Amino acid sequence: MKIDKNLETRKSSITVGYLLEATKERFHLKQLNGEVGLDNPIVDRNLHRPGLALAGYVELFTYNRVQIIGNTEIRYLNSLDAEHRQNAFKRLLEFKIPCIVLTDNNTLPEEMLEAATARNIPVFGTTFETTKIAYFLADFLDDQFSPQLVVHGSFLDVYGIGILLTGRSGIGKSEIALDLVERGHRLVADDVVMVTRKGEGILMGAGTDLVKHVMEIRGLGLIDVQSMFGVRAIRFQKRVEVVVELEEWEQNQDYTRTGLDELTHSILGVTLPLVKLPIFPGKNVTVISEVIALDYLLKHYGYDAAKEFSGRLERILSQKKKGTRVIDYFEHDFE
Repeated sequence: MKIDKNLETRKSSITVGYLLEATKERFHLKQLNGEVGLDNPIVDRNLHRPGLALAGYVELFTYNRVQIIGNTEIRYLNSLDAEHRQNAFKRLLEFKIPCIVLTDNNTLPEEMLEAATARNIPVFGTTFETTKIAYFLADFLDDQFSPQLVVHGSFLDVYGIGILLTGRSGIGKSEIALDLVERGHRLVADDVVMVTRKGEGILMGAGTDLVKHVMEIRGLGLIDVQSMFGVRAIRFQKRVEVVVELEEWEQNQDYTRTGLDELTHSILGVTLPLVKLPIFPGKNVTVISEVIALDYLLKHYGYDAAKEFSGRLERILSQKKKGTRVIDYFEHDFE
């Protein structure tokens, strides 16, 4: 399976305005100092709590991150007199901070908000407690800055397992996907699959806004899976768990017979199980795809048929018994 690394993309920045528009309803964000600084860039997926910076230590101040001010920082500021409190906050504003988020319904005095406005730094407030909003914002920013890769294939949810069908153009990926949908499974994307790495070891796959759940079937044309099969036949996103590479059958090619030699493939640095599936006319690839999903489920829950059979074979060979039968005596059972 070959993947064009040139199709890998990653955002270098997003604006504060985009962050606000995308999350204000979900995260209960409200603007405390008006429409300022919405064009400020956010270039780091991580968050920062500026407690040390407020106290005067700014040598390691990661000012280019979204700044979270919670109860600890607010109580520290409130412990200072008015002049020192204002100076501590202005020390923060000397840096090009993208934005400040006040948690847990905390507020700032009007003079501090005016100072932030003068420095073009937006201040937002939220009802969420610090740990909660930090988790949500970190997840959102991680998603925005995660690497993405365009993969040519068909991506489906088969028995709850995300199966990515790959192979050369015209080998029959869409036809197999359509057959799986007709059998009750769910299409995530066809032809163009956007794969995003979440965290360190999770890949999420989705379609594009343009294509969505439209499929191209050669000889038939374009079909809309959602309109034809209903909403139960689609998903908008799914974790990528197994890669199935379709290839033409070759007589002299050595294909795996036992499954003991497990193949893997790496996408965006995440290693996935790989099944190389030779196809030829008359082969029921749809059912085999279902079995691949079920086999993955069994392995996930601790049962590996190939290893189980290998262990059984070793036990029999160690007993040095030849010609043993599965059933020793039929007991007059002739059915």
